[in-house]
Amino acid sequence: MSVNTSIFRRKSVEDSLEESLDPERALRRTLTTWDLIVLGVAVAVGAGIFSVGATAAANYAGPAVIVSFLIASVVCGLAIMCYAEFASTLPVAGSAYTFSYASMGEFVAWIIGWDLILEMLLGSAVIAKFWGVYLSDAFGLFGIDIPTTLTLGGVDVEWGPVVIVGVFTTLLALGTKLSTRVNSVFTIIKVAITLFVIVVGFFYVNTANFSPFVPPSQPAPERTSLEQPVFAFLFGLEPTAYGVIGVLSGAALVFFAFIGFDVVATTAEETKEPQRTVPRGILGGLAIVTVLYVLVTIVVTGMVSYTELAEAETPSLTTAFVLVGADWAGRVISVGILVGLTSVLMVLLLGLTRIVFAMSRDGLLPRGASRTSPKYGTPVRLQIGVGIVVALIAGLSEVELLEEMINIGTLSAFVLVSFGIPILRRTRPDLKRGFRVPWSPALPIIAGVACLWLMANLTTLTWLRFLAWLAAGVVIYFVYSYRHSVAANPHHDARTGAKL
Repeated sequence: MSVNTSIFRRKSVEDSLEESLDPERALRRTLTTWDLIVLGVAVAVGAGIFSVGATAAANYAGPAVIVSFLIASVVCGLAIMCYAEFASTLPVAGSAYTFSYASMGEFVAWIIGWDLILEMLLGSAVIAKFWGVYLSDAFGLFGIDIPTTLTLGGVDVEWGPVVIVGVFTTLLALGTKLSTRVNSVFTIIKVAITLFVIVVGFFYVNTANFSPFVPPSQPAPERTSLEQPVFAFLFGLEPTAYGVIGVLSGAALVFFAFIGFDVVATTAEETKEPQRTVPRGILGGLAIVTVLYVLVTIVVTGMVSYTELAEAETPSLTTAFVLVGADWAGRVISVGILVGLTSVLMVLLLGLTRIVFAMSRDGLLPRGASRTSPKYGTPVRLQIGVGIVVALIAGLSEVELLEEMINIGTLSAFVLVSFGIPILRRTRPDLKRGFRVPWSPALPIIAGVACLWLMANLTTLTWLRFLAWLAAGVVIYFVYSYRHSVAANPHHDARTGAKL
């Protein structure tokens, strides 16, 4: 048998399923539909529900940010249906990476895996960083005088992010089921706080604040050309705020609120009856989150004018309550944010580890990282290693400046998964599918194009950083991954990767 030297060599669905049976690299199937719904809600209902809508309303869309959220949720829903079909067809770890390997080949799979690492690494670090910031704010609101920064060897270290990453790294190493139970408690608490804030906020809504619903477009001279949407930069347009472009830019920004549903798909190998459970869990979680986000957005834009929000340094739901004289809400919201960020961080750490796990099992990253613990059924060493990296980034750097990079990494994955559905339908029509995207290939193609359009509304600076990340990934692929890929050696056991 000759060696397959193509960078577009594909890994068959059968090989992926067989490798998941390797006792040294197998994950335990313990998760139910409810667990997946909780994971989806947990990763989406975080600090964003209290801040991203207010920021988008203040700086981009005004009250029409409600439309921005609906656009983002529809685009996310279309792409998530594609994830659901793939996950029900190929229920193994790796999410979009594994799906792309089966439909579009190794190089595309590597690129999308590299993008997912970007999304979840930065996502974990940014969320951990924000957790430390909001912990400090909460201490101040409750009159607790405890410094959140320590100086070690002349280096300032924020201990909050390090501690919270350490706690959830330990929980995830001890077992996915245990961590999801803890996560369920946090998720129920933060959803209850969110509903409480929504109900109270409706008593302060003034319908006059919804007018004009779509504020007229106006110049934004404070923004540089690199801080405007890339399509506007390419066409030589001047930076603007509000108007139709503002609504679309707002949709690209608030898409941050929906990242993480692809993380749910990474748990397919740990799910009972994945053909039924994964689609129900993903779509059920998305439906709940969309309702919560729209309600919060209606409240925040109805309580105060978007122009008042724009005057705040960091617009948030707390800003709206303070402006109407309900300062007490700040304490409630600060608790909600801390609880919300806690569960988001757990899910992102889980997703990051599962992506690296799948890529290492295929040899594209060192295979030693994919070994699982016989006792806990999790990749303990990998989980600890990932936790250390995330804690160092969050504790020592200003990673929050790269927040938009998370969006572009997620959207790029959504694009390839959407386009991969018609390809796998054509190449492997015989596969059993627990869920099928309706009106294929039209709907998956529409989903992919919609995600590309949202990417075009991200800033030029974000695109430049993203291209630099991709360039680094291409170098790593040709220097290491191409030669060490299990698929590159025809004389290997598909389950263990060992040479025959």
